[in-house]
Order: sequence, then C-alpha cells, then structure tokens
Amino acid sequence: METTKTIYQLHEDHKTWLNKLEFYKDEISIMQNRISEIAKKNTSKEVLSFVEHFQNQLIVQKEQIDILKHEINSHERSIEEKVNKKAVANESKKFLDHSAQRKNVENFEKNFNDLRKELIQFLSKWM
Repeated sequence: METTKTIYQLHEDHKTWLNKLEFYKDEISIMQNRISEIAKKNTSKEVLSFVEHFQNQLIVQKEQIDILKHEINSHERSIEEKVNKKAVANESKKFLDHSAQRKNVENFEKNFNDLRKELIQFLSKWM
C-alpha cells in the first residue's frame, strides 16, 4: 500500500531536498578546491590519477544533483497543476507519496557520503 501525504507535506519534502542538494553542490566546490591544492603540490602520476578520479566523480555528482533538482521541480509543478484544476478542498486531499524521488535522493546521499569518505582518506594522506 502506497503512503499518501497532503500537498503541504509533499511541498515540504521538495523544499528540504532542494536545500540539501544546494548544500551538496556547495560541498562539491569545497572538495574541488581541496583536490586542486593536492594537484598543485603533488605531481606524481599516482596522485594525479587519484585527482582525476575524484574530479570525474565530482562531475558525476554535480550531474546527479541537476537531474534530481529537475525531477523534484517537475513533481512540484505536477502537484501545482493538479491543485489548480481542483482548487476545492486541496488542503485535506491526499496525494501519493513521491517514493521514487525520496529513494533517488537517499541513494544520492549515500553515494555522496561514500565519495566524501573516500576523498577525506585521500586528502589526509596527501595534504
């Protein structure tokens, strides 16, 4: 059985997720700066190989953030359209939970945190 939520609950989820994604985007900038510092100080092939790996991973994470933001914003617009079509009693109306978006955000966070741990280990070794 699918969970249902009010429009306000769904909207609150969207706002929370978008705020989290902005935070992760800021973190990516910080990570990129740290990686650049390492690349400037250490020019060995081993280090540059790791630098390239992390730069590529951060590019992938940025792309995932953009995809998730697009999905969330699309879902928000979809809900708005439904509400505008039937403006009567929307406060109490229940909508299906957006479990696919929830799962996507959770998966992103897990992957991002794994990457962060890996990067921290690399930074502690080479800084």
